[in-house]
Amino acid sequence: MTEQLAAALAAEEAAIYAYGVIGVHLTDADEVSRARAADLEHRARRDTLVDRIDDAKASAAPAPAAYQLPFEVTDREGALKLAVHVEDGVAQAWRALLPATEGEDRLDALSHLTDSAVRATRWRRIAGVTPLTMAFPGRPG
Repeated sequence: MTEQLAAALAAEEAAIYAYGVIGVHLTDADEVSRARAADLEHRARRDTLVDRIDDAKASAAPAPAAYQLPFEVTDREGALKLAVHVEDGVAQAWRALLPATEGEDRLDALSHLTDSAVRATRWRRIAGVTPLTMAFPGRPG
């Protein structure tokens, strides 16, 4: 399970970095507020994951100083596309924890997967992307 926790941590750290880029390109107050709330949620999850990994007497790779974005973000459209991409990626990381966990840990993983899937859906709606939802959130491709 430590490997899956480390992957979830990496996804949360990447999301934090991405929301820094996303926020720069949003001008609508509601969108900026959503991006800030998402950033804070990912930061809280990151902190919890660091504690869980530490409690397990394990370690994870340090977060890189910067990340290679999957595509160039130069405007609102690109920022919204990145927000969807990031939330889908975080959902995938949490989905990988489901078979490796049970009880409260599984409920937490499912809750985080669901939160990211819902957030991705909201970003799709704002961006005017269809379909709004994925058939199986968190499933790759």
